[in-house]
Amino acid sequence: MSTTEPTVVLIQQRVTLPWIFESARRAGIRIILVPRGGERIPGGQLPPAVVEVLPLDVESDRPGALAALRRRHRRTPFDGITTLYDPAVPFVAEAAELLGLPGIPLRAALAAQDKRVMRERLRDAGLNVPRFVRLDGPGIDADVSHLTFPVVVKPAHGFSSLGVTKADTPEELESVVAEVQQVCGDLLRRSPGLVVEEYLDGPEFAVESLAHRGEVKVLTIGYKGQPQGPYFEETVYRAPASLPVPLEEAIRREVTAAHAALGITDGPTHTELRLRAGAPCLLELGARVGGSGVSHHIAWHVTGIDLAADALRIAVGLPPHSFASDEDVVGTGAAANYIVPCGGHGRITAIHGLDALREDSRVDHVVQMLHPGDVVRPYPDFTGYPAFVLSHHASTAEAEEFHRHLASSVRIEYAPEEGTR
Repeated sequence: MSTTEPTVVLIQQRVTLPWIFESARRAGIRIILVPRGGERIPGGQLPPAVVEVLPLDVESDRPGALAALRRRHRRTPFDGITTLYDPAVPFVAEAAELLGLPGIPLRAALAAQDKRVMRERLRDAGLNVPRFVRLDGPGIDADVSHLTFPVVVKPAHGFSSLGVTKADTPEELESVVAEVQQVCGDLLRRSPGLVVEEYLDGPEFAVESLAHRGEVKVLTIGYKGQPQGPYFEETVYRAPASLPVPLEEAIRREVTAAHAALGITDGPTHTELRLRAGAPCLLELGARVGGSGVSHHIAWHVTGIDLAADALRIAVGLPPHSFASDEDVVGTGAAANYIVPCGGHGRITAIHGLDALREDSRVDHVVQMLHPGDVVRPYPDFTGYPAFVLSHHASTAEAEEFHRHLASSVRIEYAPEEGTR
């Protein structure tokens, strides 16, 4: 493959989510795509910047996938490897170390993908995290008596809302743990490792950042709502959040310190936190562009920074453009993602309200993942998000008003049936 353009291997990216491909084309970076298992490319037409499709069984045959990458790299070297899919972050770090490519250390990747290790490292660094215990085996194999209820049970290797469940009392905890461990076995095909942490009832925020050679640049802080549980289905993301300056500075300090505690020196990150007594309390930090690229849309419309392009530049060993200036990030507008809630379970018969949004000038993308005929399993199982509605606005207040409209106009109809678990 003779070219002056750098080439990156992109692991397990859905082709229906366009941002990373469009950014790669703008950045002049070629993509070797390793698609998600079982995914087909619509119409056989490759997304922008994709020059090759390389099927690898990353989930079931990790050694075989690494060996195939090594053979491919020896035949025609590529310049980097990356992913936007959280479970693949450790694989990418391992492959980068094996092939001598840019990337974060495997130890850092494992910490960012295992909530048990992440909580311990953040706590040991003196950062503000909820009190927690780690469960490593079946059942409750640790003392939880020092925790104040309610608590939240999370799969150690989970992502999105998968399996996250609140237990209001100690009496409920055993059944909730058993239920979430079953989800881990059925859907994640991983060990039953969990985190049990004290529930935080404050508002939730998401922070999009870039790290380069140990320096961290916080791009946006967005509002994620105030989910009460028991299953924490995500519905909104609006940025920039309207925050007092001292609180915004405290969030930036906490997020920057979390990078150092986990060893995340290079690449994009997506951090989630909630407030406790008015102070930011870290929930998790993902070492990738959040939401399979949704975070790029947020950063792009709020700051004008091409987050996905800079993430790709870092992955192939090039300096990110957003670090060329020492000036603080300046906001240019507001951006939002309305995550259509499942609102029930069963076989979908209709999804109302999406077609009209495709013609709305405020809407940049309607990304539909579930369709009539698909079966949605009841929580805590996580079937997936029905759709994303990504939009841009002059202000966060306008985005909030738009989301109120969507909450009443977009709805899903089900034909309940037996055996949807």
